[in-house]
Amino acid sequence: QVQLVESGGGLVQAGGSLRLSCAASGIIFSNNAINWYRQVPGRQREWIAYITSGGSTWYSDSVKGRVTISRDNAKNTVYLQMNSLKPEDTASYYCNIRRFATDYWGKGALVTVSS
Repeated sequence: QVQLVESGGGLVQAGGSLRLSCAASGIIFSNNAINWYRQVPGRQREWIAYITSGGSTWYSDSVKGRVTISRDNAKNTVYLQMNSLKPEDTASYYCNIRRFATDYWGKGALVTVSS
């Protein structure tokens, strides 16, 4: 079955950087587009980044210019490099794959940005 495992979250000061990873298994990773979402408790999950199987990328306006999504197909891993972090970036971050109208999610990685 499809499994996604996020890592790399933690506590960082405003203006700092973090790189999140999402390791995938149970799929032919290179054939799949990957999303990153984030969620603050009590709020809807927010889409923030997308990478196609060919490496094309899209970003939400809330993170554009500060975040880079990338993938390493040899490692079955997608990354989210986050720079110039702000307190409002504090959230749990999730990677997502949608296959045949089914969404697969990891358990998330908590990012806390202190002011």
